[in-house]
Amino acid sequence: MRHTARVFQSLERQAMRAKSTAFIGLGRMGSEMAFNFFSKTFAESPDTRFVVCDALPTSAITFRQNFMAQFPGAHIDIVLTPKEAVHASQTVLTMLPSSPQVQTVYSEANGVIPALQSLSAAELARSLFIDSTTLDVGIARGVAAEVTSAGAQMVDAPVSGGVTGAKAGTLAFLVGGTEGAFALSQPILTHMGGRIIHCGPSGAGLGAKICNNLVLGVQQIVVGEAMLLGQKLGLDSRILAGVINSSTGGCWASSVNNPVPYSLADKSPPCERNYEGGFATALMLKDMLLATDVAASTDSPLPLGKSAQNFYAETLRHRPDLAQKDFSSVYERLEQMGRED
Repeated sequence: MRHTARVFQSLERQAMRAKSTAFIGLGRMGSEMAFNFFSKTFAESPDTRFVVCDALPTSAITFRQNFMAQFPGAHIDIVLTPKEAVHASQTVLTMLPSSPQVQTVYSEANGVIPALQSLSAAELARSLFIDSTTLDVGIARGVAAEVTSAGAQMVDAPVSGGVTGAKAGTLAFLVGGTEGAFALSQPILTHMGGRIIHCGPSGAGLGAKICNNLVLGVQQIVVGEAMLLGQKLGLDSRILAGVINSSTGGCWASSVNNPVPYSLADKSPPCERNYEGGFATALMLKDMLLATDVAASTDSPLPLGKSAQNFYAETLRHRPDLAQKDFSSVYERLEQMGRED
């Protein structure tokens, strides 16, 4: 009888895990991504259960309250540790600040990997982990190797599109992992994004994201330099932006994220909201550091990348108030330097 009861409990847990998805990390990006995923999944399958977990329990409580206010019939549980999330859910998504937090969530005592040791072979085979953190490629590959060696599947799926894209559900996901893991993750990611790109094996998504942000970080500085120079030469900022955006200098940093207020007639970039609501300067510095670190380990020269990294770091030393502002706010540091000269 005791054996039968244990078998029944195991089957019951497997059935509950199969209907549940957990989201760990409810910061500015994660909360928007989770809201989109949960709402669209709930619309398709009202019996789906959701689990949320954050290092700040109040963030999970607030998220649950906001979601339940719009979807009162939904089932959302709050757990305090990643281990509990794994026990409750077959699919786990993580969106964390950087490498140290990923190591904590996945590898420490109450983390994902220790939790896998208590699952059956059948439960492991059905378990999928999707990490959208932008972090060190080597650490990401190491974590994924531990997860897959335990018997589960995992992809790295960093995003492009920022908070605006997360809120709108139009993110681009750059995915690294096996073909099988990508196939499992794709329908999940489509609830949060518009483009899902399989970049290659484990770590390839992160490699693509780091390269993309390397370009973006350099471009945003030089767009600021050009816009400031043009105005000092007597050019109207709208005219100058129009010239750049319709010429060979055109890029996202100018046409969408232009750092000069009211330079874009048909858009409202963060600079028009005191640089609020975009991609934080501190996060861009983190991504530039990731790029220069991986470049050093692969003997790849980054003369402009290193200079850009140094400029973001110098900006935050002189203007720490810009750390959480959109990274186009480096324009304010350029203006300050111009006045000092």
